[in-house]
Amino acid sequence: MTATSNAPAFAFIMLLTGIGIPILAALNGGLGTRLGSPMAASMILFGLAFLIAAAGAAMTGSIGQIRVTSAVPPQFYFGGLFVAFYVIAVTFIAPKFGVGNAIFFVLVGQLISAATIDHFGLFGALRSAIDMKRIAGIALMIAGVYLARRTA
Repeated sequence: MTATSNAPAFAFIMLLTGIGIPILAALNGGLGTRLGSPMAASMILFGLAFLIAAAGAAMTGSIGQIRVTSAVPPQFYFGGLFVAFYVIAVTFIAPKFGVGNAIFFVLVGQLISAATIDHFGLFGALRSAIDMKRIAGIALMIAGVYLARRTA
């Protein structure tokens, strides 16, 4: 199977993932507020995520693949830093700034970062050059997200 033949399924899964990001922000922000500690809420989230990932690895026989090896460039091991930064930041900020406002800026950052990664083919990503059509599309997406968040 190719990425093209799986595109509808991939798109649906990523849509669900996108739906989950603001839900995660609201739930973990609320947990941090109720516990009086955004860091404790983040620890609970990561503990549960670890258990789920460990169960998935056990069920798929992937436990043996968990290792640090010189065959893998070091930067590929640092994704967890970005996940931790996101979860901790949104847990602290969303209750004070609003989930919608927090996610608006997350989306803008994602658009900029994704376009840059694709343009340069960073980290082994498929290359997709930034041209005027992509710039216009990204600008329209940012404008759309802004308009969707605008309250007055």
